[in-house]
Amino acid sequence: MSHTAHIPSHRKPRRSASKLALRAGVAGGVLSTIAVAGAAGPANAEPVTETIEMPTLGSLGTDLSSAVAASAEASQQEALDQSLEAQEAAALEKAAKEAKKAKAEADRKAEAERAEKARQEAEAKAERERAEAEARAEAQARASRDAARTQLSTTSASDSGSDSSSSSDSDSSSSSASESTQVASGSAAAIVAFAKAQVGDAYVSGGTGPNSWDCSGLVQAAYRAAGIDLPRISYDQSSMGTSVSLSNLQPGDILYWGSRSGSYHVAIYVGGGKYVGAQNPSTGVVERSLDWDTPSGAVRIL
Repeated sequence: MSHTAHIPSHRKPRRSASKLALRAGVAGGVLSTIAVAGAAGPANAEPVTETIEMPTLGSLGTDLSSAVAASAEASQQEALDQSLEAQEAAALEKAAKEAKKAKAEADRKAEAERAEKARQEAEAKAERERAEAEARAEAQARASRDAARTQLSTTSASDSGSDSSSSSDSDSSSSSASESTQVASGSAAAIVAFAKAQVGDAYVSGGTGPNSWDCSGLVQAAYRAAGIDLPRISYDQSSMGTSVSLSNLQPGDILYWGSRSGSYHVAIYVGGGKYVGAQNPSTGVVERSLDWDTPSGAVRIL
C-alpha cells in the first residue's frame, strides 16, 4: 500500500441531519401522546395539588460521588486499622521473644553464679579439710618423734651406764666446739650448698623439685648434686651408709626421725648444729637448729 493511500479515521462519525430529525420527531410524538392522554381524562378529576420533584442527573451525580468518597474513606480507614493491628501484633510478638530471651539469660547467669558459689564452697571445704589433715599429721609426727627420742635416750642411757656425768658434759662441750668450727668440703660442700639453696621452697608430698620438695626428694636431689645416687624413700635412705652419733656429726650427714630402717622423715646436716629439710606444707624447706626438733639418729654416706 502506498504511503499516500487514504487512512480511515478512528473518530466517531457525526450523526446525519435526517437521524437527528427522526429522533426529534419520536420525542415529539411521545410528548404529544402524553398531552392528549391528560386532556382526555375524566371531567370530574380533581386538580393536581402537589407535584413530585424527580431527581435531576446533577443531584444523582453528587450523591454518587459522596457515596464513592465515603466508601473509599471507609476502606482506607479499615486498611489503616488492619495495618495498626498488624504492627501491634508484631510488637507484642517481638516483646515476648525479647522477654523470653532475657529470662533465659537471667536463668543462665543465676545458674552460673550458683555453680561458682558451689565451687568456691567446695574448694574452701577441701582447703579446711587439708589443713586439718596436715595439722593432725604434724601432731602425729611430733608425737612419733618424741616417742622415738625417748626410746633413743633410754637406749643410750643403758649403753653408757658406766659413764660418769662429767665425761658426758665434756663430750657435749667438745661436740659443740667442733660443730661451731665445722666447714664442709668436697662432695659434702656440694650437698650442703644445694640444700641451703632450696630454703624457702614449698613442701609438696612426692615433690622432687625444682621448686617444691618432700623430705626424701630434697635429700636425694642434694646428693645427686654431688654425683651420688640415693633411693627415693626416706627409710631406704636412712638404711644406707654408716650409723653415726649425733655428737659426732659432719656436714652432709643424713639425719632421720624414727627407727633407722623405718624412718618417716629425713634431712641434711649442714654444720653449726643446724640442718636443712623439707618439713611440712606450712613451713616448706627450712634451716633449723637440732634443738628445734632433735633427730632420732644419723647416717654417713660420704
